Amino acid sequence: MPNVLIYFIVFVSVAVAGSLAFALYNFFRVKKLKSGTDAMNEIASAISEGASAFIAHEYKVIGITAAIVAVVLGVILDPWSAIAFALGIILSGSAGFVGMKIATIANVRVANTARETRSLGKTLKVAFRGGSVMGLCVGGFALLGLLICFLVFGLGAGQLNVENIKLTKNLIGIEYIPFTMVVSCYALGCSMVALFNRIGGGIYTKAADMGADLVGKTEEHIPEDDARNPATIADNVGDNVGDVAGLGSDLLESYVGAIIAAVILSAYTFITTLATDREFSGKLLQRLMLFPVTFAGVGVIACIFGIGYVIFKKASNKPHRELNIALWSSAAIIVVGGCVLSWAFFKDFTGKEIETLGFNLGEFSPWVGTVIGIVCGIVIGMLAEYYTSADHKPTQNLAKITTEGTALTITRGLALGMKSCFFPVIVLGLAVIGSYAAAGVYGVTMAAVGMLSFVAATVSVDTYGPIADNAGGISEMSKLDHEVREITDKLDSVGNTTAAIGKGFAIGSGALAALSLLISFIHSQLKAGESAEATLNIIDALTLAGAFIGGALPFFFSGLLTDAVAKSAQHMVKEVRRQFREKPGILDGTEKPDYKQCIKISAAGAIKEMKLPVLIAVALPLVGGFLLGAKFVGGILIGATITAIMMAIFTANAGGAWDNAKKAIEQGFIKGVGKGSKEHDAAVVGDTVGDPLKDTVGPSLDILIKIMATVSLIGVAIFGQFNLLALFS
Repeated sequence: MPNVLIYFIVFVSVAVAGSLAFALYNFFRVKKLKSGTDAMNEIASAISEGASAFIAHEYKVIGITAAIVAVVLGVILDPWSAIAFALGIILSGSAGFVGMKIATIANVRVANTARETRSLGKTLKVAFRGGSVMGLCVGGFALLGLLICFLVFGLGAGQLNVENIKLTKNLIGIEYIPFTMVVSCYALGCSMVALFNRIGGGIYTKAADMGADLVGKTEEHIPEDDARNPATIADNVGDNVGDVAGLGSDLLESYVGAIIAAVILSAYTFITTLATDREFSGKLLQRLMLFPVTFAGVGVIACIFGIGYVIFKKASNKPHRELNIALWSSAAIIVVGGCVLSWAFFKDFTGKEIETLGFNLGEFSPWVGTVIGIVCGIVIGMLAEYYTSADHKPTQNLAKITTEGTALTITRGLALGMKSCFFPVIVLGLAVIGSYAAAGVYGVTMAAVGMLSFVAATVSVDTYGPIADNAGGISEMSKLDHEVREITDKLDSVGNTTAAIGKGFAIGSGALAALSLLISFIHSQLKAGESAEATLNIIDALTLAGAFIGGALPFFFSGLLTDAVAKSAQHMVKEVRRQFREKPGILDGTEKPDYKQCIKISAAGAIKEMKLPVLIAVALPLVGGFLLGAKFVGGILIGATITAIMMAIFTANAGGAWDNAKKAIEQGFIKGVGKGSKEHDAAVVGDTVGDPLKDTVGPSLDILIKIMATVSLIGVAIFGQFNLLALFS
């Protein structure tokens, strides 16, 4: 076995073991903490039971669907692909489950730490330690799956041998490279879990949130998270299934997608040069395929240090700074480590081999691509913070306009979201141009890997937010001292900002990951000896028609999701009103609301309403491919990717700004205006309009384009050869 393979196995194994061991350590450290009073434990238990019941029901649906898909993959492709798909399902599902579990354990302990210590810094540590379990599991499980693919299928089954990196026909005549198909199917498994978690969790949480707000706040004028509101527990359950399990599986999918896109691109670039006079050795191919996974290992190790620094240092009362330290220190270590890695991997290659790939900066070309991706992710996050944080003018102006009524609050929020699309897309465009100039199309895929390289730290920071939010809800419902709620509110306020940054990061990374998969999709249609500069002619009739249809798809998909949330919320509103009407003692505290009925409504609505959006995301590229072929599907991917990016940024930022404008009013931003005022009612309505946009539509759109690209990448091996158009031409 070549030395580089030994180093690869050892290094990535250390990264996987380190991240999962640290996650396990943090899990039990949080679990050992005291959970507070009987009232706190009763509420926390109800949240945990609701979240566990929904995840169990959802995972049952995923399991049945996955079993059918695995059988189809095994029959049409090969058993290895089916096993890899199942591996993706298991590991992505495990990451989401563990993240949800620790969130429901940590929330009450965060509230109790605030109750016992009255220390913002110590409470922050508990919330962040809980969030780090999800983050470290995302990085660790994703990398574990890739390591298994390389060891079992790549080395064990011989699929990574240079002589086996070629187009091979299976028993029914479908032609593909075995190893690239295996890793594609692994990515598909991850994508399927992410799609269900994001869409199902998003519908669940927003139906409960809207029901709680519309009746509780605007009609009965009771506080947020008031124990008298029947939808409150369901709302807190939704934070765990949507904002924790959904977010984690979303970024795990992007992470895997970006890495496998670089691997697939390398393989297809290699086979297209075999019959040409261009130099491309098997040794270079091996390095190109191993580099993105090894770089991801550098990222995971860097995140262990970044997260560990915040957890083990002395407690600070500046949560925003502490969370930034975790992110920036992780990114800084990755930049340095990635530079050394790029030099070690590519220092032996010069001349025509490097020129074939477009490496214009020698052995440091891939590293420059990753740095551009890291910078791109940070800048997009900063732009998301600017447009959604109450510390900046856009959201401050939105809060002020509530004095003019609900209509202008909605109008200005929509305008803010639309305007916020422009600069992030410019940043993405510059990142694509810069990374391509540095290392060709391989550089573009490495930019996506770079942006996602500190995903463990990003998810840790993002997951901290819902945990702090739940802690505030538990504090309110169990009637703890006002000082305790102030501590959790401060943490939640920072969590809102980190969540907005996280959504921007998820959208940006999803866009680059989808673009990388699209590049691989185009290259996968090349045959040995054809030009390695693969292109997709946008003015070709089939491609252009596909682009139009793909461009319309995100709007239709968004409409379905918004309608799904509205339908579920409508049932929730009716139920909350019914309980207040039939049990008047709820409002004066003499009767207890029926929380379980609201939880059932959210769960049933989520499971029912997510089926059509999921089906469309998976079926459209396959149906289009089998009818009109690969060019048409390529057009669909281009159109869908472009419009989905715009829609995702718009919905995430508009919704985030409405949310924080409401919170600014509640915290006294406008003198003499607070909860229960007309201005606050206008802000609550704006926040309610934004809820399905920022927490259901926006996060689901980046998954839409990624799963479509992954399905297309797998399906093109079949519909590229067998489609209705080719049959009659």
